Parts: sequence; C-alpha cells; structure tokens
Amino acid sequence: MILPGSASQSLGAALADELDERLAVVETERFADGEFKLRVPDAGGDRAVVVAATTSAEAHLELLQLQDLARESFDEVVTVLPYMGYARQDRAFREGEPISARAVAQAISTGTDRVLTVNPHEPAVSDFFDVPVEAVDAAPLLAEALPVIDDPLFLAPDEGAIGLAERVRDAYGTGTTDHFEKTRDYDTGEVTTAPAGTDPGGRAVVLVDDIVATGSTMSAAIDRLYERAAAAVYVACLHPVFADSARARLADAGVAGLWATDTVERPVSDVSVAPALADYL
Repeated sequence: MILPGSASQSLGAALADELDERLAVVETERFADGEFKLRVPDAGGDRAVVVAATTSAEAHLELLQLQDLARESFDEVVTVLPYMGYARQDRAFREGEPISARAVAQAISTGTDRVLTVNPHEPAVSDFFDVPVEAVDAAPLLAEALPVIDDPLFLAPDEGAIGLAERVRDAYGTGTTDHFEKTRDYDTGEVTTAPAGTDPGGRAVVLVDDIVATGSTMSAAIDRLYERAAAAVYVACLHPVFADSARARLADAGVAGLWATDTVERPVSDVSVAPALADYL
C-alpha cells in the first residue's frame, strides 16, 4: 500500500499506478490546540511505502505519524523522501549549531526498514540514517520534458553541479555542457558570472539545477545569459521549492520554458519521478 503525505499526493498516486498497488486515503483530524492525528481505516498488508516530501515542519511530523501507523499494520515499511527538508544542513556551520540533517535522518530511521531519497542536495546525508538508504537519480527524466532544441547548451550553476547537467544532456542525446564561473575585477571589486568556457551567443541554453528556492540565483543567471545574446533560456530543476516570489522572478527574467519534477509538487511539476522510484521498489 502507498501511504502519501499531504505534500506528495500526486506523486503517491503516480507511484501507486506505476507499481499497481493500493493508494491509501489518509484521513486527518485536527484538534483545537493545533495538534493533528492521521488515520488509514483499511491499513494492512505485507508492505507500506510511505511517500512524503518533508517541505515543512508539519510535513516532518506527518511523516513520523505515517511511519508509526505503518509499523503497526504492515510487515515492512519503506520510506520515500522525494524531497528531504534540512538536507542542506549536513554540518555545523558555526559553533553551537546542531547538524539538522542528522537529527532529521535519525528520527526518520526509527520508523522504517529502509529509505529512498531523490537527488539529495548533499549526498553525505545518507550517512546519517541508521537504516539502509538508496539515492535515486531522477535527473535523466528531466530530458524527456524538454522541447526539440538544436545544439543546446546545458549549463550548471557552478562547477559542483556539472555532473547533473551532464546527466540531463546525456539523456537528451545532444548538446554540450558547461558551468557558471565567478570572476572578480580586483580593481573595482565587482564580481561577475558567466559560462566558464562557452559562448552562449545565439544558442538555446538549459539551466539545470537540483533546487530552485527563491529563484534569485537562477533569475540572475538568466539575465547574464541574455546579456550575452543567448537565443533562449530554459530551466530544468529537480526540486522546485519556489519560496516567496520565485516563479515570478523567473518569469520577469524572461525564462522561455520551465520544467520540474513532482518531488515538490508545484504547478510546474510536469515530470514525475515515479518511474525512477519504481525501479527501486
């Protein structure tokens, strides 16, 4: 049975179709003090697959409740984290801070037999779990959504993300890859960004990133590319967090097309990661 969190309804349904398994209807009861509890009236069976993107503190608590429910009614519990909140805090950045990714991973580990994540921002977070973890790569799926583009340039936001751009390019079947590089004018102190070694002039560019949060970095990159005469700029991202006015920022920057997966369910989540997850289930 697939047990979806409230932030992963569409993905849960897609995964149920992909695996031909039952999809639970999770009932929620809220109390006057703000607390809530979950219920699945027909829960029971060999395996529960809990699918829950932890996009908020409430989503984290919901996940823990779903896991506890599953523990009572199923022989095996598998937890799918399409998007793992706090995964970027994989170390204490200043003295006196917790390692939030570790705290979250250890809490999740108590209620499951194994975990699947989808392209975690910091792969090292897998080490914080106390149960087996597998990271699913959904990047190639983004290529399927892109339009037909002649000699596209797949561009990563920095050198560390070039592998992501390469996997999307490889799945697309044509094009070249590059990454943005920062340069500083030591006379003026001004910092500029541009593709490290490729002229985007006259070419269609696909900006590839794992997370778009506020959209500030991505919209600035779009501006830079148009300043350098790019013919069109598209965006493909795995986790469309889209906080604040992110979508509006990208539109204002002139993005020609935008595609994202359903790890975080937004209006632009046209690419389902269910097929990639099904291979691990």
